[in-house]
Amino acid sequence: MASPHEFPAGVIVFERGWLSSNNILLSGTRGTALVDTGYSTHAGQTVALAARALGARPLDAILNTHLHSDHCGGNAALKRAYPGARTLIPPGLANAVRQWDPVALTYEPTGQSCERFAFDGLIEPGTWLALGDLRWEVHAAPGHDPHSVILFEPASRTLISADALWENGFGVVFPELEGESAFGAVGQTLDLIESLAPRWIIPGHGPVFDAGRLPESLAQARSRLESFVRDPVRHARHAAKVLLKFKLLELQAVNLDALLDWASRTGYFSLVIGRYFGDQEAPAWIRALTEDLVRSGVARMEGAVIVNV
Repeated sequence: MASPHEFPAGVIVFERGWLSSNNILLSGTRGTALVDTGYSTHAGQTVALAARALGARPLDAILNTHLHSDHCGGNAALKRAYPGARTLIPPGLANAVRQWDPVALTYEPTGQSCERFAFDGLIEPGTWLALGDLRWEVHAAPGHDPHSVILFEPASRTLISADALWENGFGVVFPELEGESAFGAVGQTLDLIESLAPRWIIPGHGPVFDAGRLPESLAQARSRLESFVRDPVRHARHAAKVLLKFKLLELQAVNLDALLDWASRTGYFSLVIGRYFGDQEAPAWIRALTEDLVRSGVARMEGAVIVNV
């Protein structure tokens, strides 16, 4: 849990790692809210972190910057723990949540899980929200996810950047994998973040960083984006490895054949192979990705078992 002393009062960040998104607790005399809730297998930890920080206070609102499984997987558990909390989501996938369509929500195509939840209201870009004692601007942040938003508090210049910008990168550009042009939207969102001139950046994953690091972070993100624009195949391969690594983060250790079987039955792998690697045999291509993970040091083999590192 991190809470830099220069933060505005009432902003607490729970840094969670890469399976679960960071959670941001906003509290004040006018209420409490938790922004992003982590992955489903970490839901108990999310509830415990919130409860420890809140003490006897209730949680009044649950918000999601976007609806990827690692950002909203704790929604249902938090709602059970705090039944009075209102759940607010960006509008783009409201119907998919209402009807609970795991394909449209990408949970089924990515082979990930998210317990069903309901929502009580929408976070509309171009508006503002009173969260805790602060007033947060809502900005559309398409690219990584076409429906994502970021939140900006202008008095302290604090930005909740979700997966639009991390200290050392940004999230996979999922619309590109589906054949939709979105690299341009990533660049526009980076330009928006630069124009906001935040003092503090609270990313969806990784540590909080400040304005002194922002120019380098933006330059690194733009360089990475340019490399993907020049070579979309590189981005597609990177995305597939991210999905494999995410599953390893969830399982920690799994028989390699079982992981390969999971990948072969998971829609995004078929999508990526069909669009970018159609001349390769799927099992061999997926196995090569796991070998890349091992070579890069983010996994290791223990006999027939691949282990997260």
